[in-house]
Amino acid sequence: MQTPSYIGRFAPTPSGFLHFGSLVAALASYLDARAAGGHWRVRMEDLDPPREMPGAPAAILETLHGYGLEWDGEVVYQSQRHAAYQQVIDRLLSQGLAYACICSRKQLEPFNGIYPGTCRNAGHGTEDAAIRVRVPELVYRFEDRVQGLFEQHLGRESGDFVIRRRDGLYAYQLAVVLDDAWQEVTDIVRGADLLDSTPRHLYLQELLGLPQPRYLHVPLIIQPDGNKLGKRYRSPPLDPDQAAPLLVRALRALGQAPQAGLAKGSVADVLEWAVAHWDSGAIARVRTLAEAQIKA
Repeated sequence: MQTPSYIGRFAPTPSGFLHFGSLVAALASYLDARAAGGHWRVRMEDLDPPREMPGAPAAILETLHGYGLEWDGEVVYQSQRHAAYQQVIDRLLSQGLAYACICSRKQLEPFNGIYPGTCRNAGHGTEDAAIRVRVPELVYRFEDRVQGLFEQHLGRESGDFVIRRRDGLYAYQLAVVLDDAWQEVTDIVRGADLLDSTPRHLYLQELLGLPQPRYLHVPLIIQPDGNKLGKRYRSPPLDPDQAAPLLVRALRALGQAPQAGLAKGSVADVLEWAVAHWDSGAIARVRTLAEAQIKA
């Protein structure tokens, strides 16, 4: 079977149920793939068992199904990909491109998230240590389809970053890059909260000889109190009985212009219209939106 020219994906974290912000990101990813005649895959980013909500993975898939967002192929679970992550970490360690770090969070607090290189040449053993990848003193840039040109000097704005945590859990930054390449993802559509992670992903792609996908970072949905919609702010889960109107509301959040009365139709009607009229360029006219501004 020939690989499609467009492969997209939605990769939720099962630390809670899907909420309206999740729906906006999932719908954008789904529509961008379907409008291009491509595949759309689902990957469960279950890297952090202590933060996982019991039953969340199944609930997420049930919600996607209830909202008509059907995926291609089997769902991938990152918890089943540990051997692949460790193999790459072992290679980077053996090549001197990564190293063990024993710095505590308290030690790093004064540096505002930019690693100062404390353990870079210390030669610590890897037991009971985080693993960091060495970054170059270079600027990494890319052209986002919505946000435009984005660039970041890795040395000054990130520093060497963690690819395996001190507790032995694998870091998102490594896993997402390896799995996107493994799943042959060509286009990544996700929330703008991950925009500043992308230069690190570009660096890992370069370091590991992996292809670079195209990127589209969707503006975040902001609540009236200034917080983004998310699980940590108790954003309400998606109502299965409100699928059609919430899909229409999500379309408006994405700058689309659904026809009058569409919210009263079926989920299939909404998605059929949305795929046929998808305009990713319209998202560029939408910046961070207050949830209260998006009315069904």
